[in-house]
Amino acid sequence: MKRFKVRVDNQMFYVEVEEIPGEGAMTAAAPAPVARTAAPVAPKAAAAVAPQAAAAAPAPKAAPKAAAPAPAGGGGITAPMPGTILDVRKNVGDVVKAGDTVLILEAMKMENEIQADHAGTIQEIRVKKGQAVNAGEVLVVIG
Repeated sequence: MKRFKVRVDNQMFYVEVEEIPGEGAMTAAAPAPVARTAAPVAPKAAAAVAPQAAAAAPAPKAAPKAAAPAPAGGGGITAPMPGTILDVRKNVGDVVKAGDTVLILEAMKMENEIQADHAGTIQEIRVKKGQAVNAGEVLVVIG
């Protein structure tokens, strides 16, 4: 008796197989019907690359525009992660205290409250509703 470990649809099964004396070796078997959730994908053949094509390099892309740093006089609230601004809750000139929600950032399908890290007056709002932002980008300047 031989014991095998078989994986079917990401489930592991242990199978014991016994050789039956006097039976001939099976040369072909009809495949059992299998329910498929997706069509199989055929592997793509590797394309041959001509030596002349390898010498031509694509033109480098322009570097993305860096976000302006926060001014020396005020503190900038930065995006903790990339996402999209869903709502701006404060306006320029509003007085905020530490912990006040200034805007809502959607990231990874979650709404994150971006709060003031210190008290002061909002001097500048550098984003608008619907804008995509990068991690570390200055969103609001509080003076």
